[in-house]
Amino acid sequence: MLFHPFSSHIPFDASLNYFVGVFDIYDQEETKGVELSKYNPNNPKDRKKLILKYCLDPDEQLSYRHRYTLMKALKHSLDSKNFNFNAFFEDNHDEYTSMAWNEDEIEDPREFFEEVYRLASDKWKDDLDKASQEDPSTW
Repeated sequence: MLFHPFSSHIPFDASLNYFVGVFDIYDQEETKGVELSKYNPNNPKDRKKLILKYCLDPDEQLSYRHRYTLMKALKHSLDSKNFNFNAFFEDNHDEYTSMAWNEDEIEDPREFFEEVYRLASDKWKDDLDKASQEDPSTW
């Protein structure tokens, strides 16, 4: 079983939140919120900068197996016509989250995640190739 990074007992949940949870600015509106407000996630150039700077494991905490598992989950979601990508940009006041952009500000959340997939496929190519040669059931 694949465990959460830095844990030996918490199972890894390959949620797409790993890609956009970094845009949660709750209680950081004046710092992180101000920084992220400089970007327009609907502008292709800004979106690419956001994804490369924030979404693709900038702290290098994920192993090649984690990256592979996340990409598999993302691909599965992208292959589903009715998958609700908007939900990942919604604020959840019960859990004290506040996203940098509301779900109605993101013109095409699916397109955002498609760009994540495209950029991650390129940036993580070696890791994805390495993991694809292993049997995930042995993790």
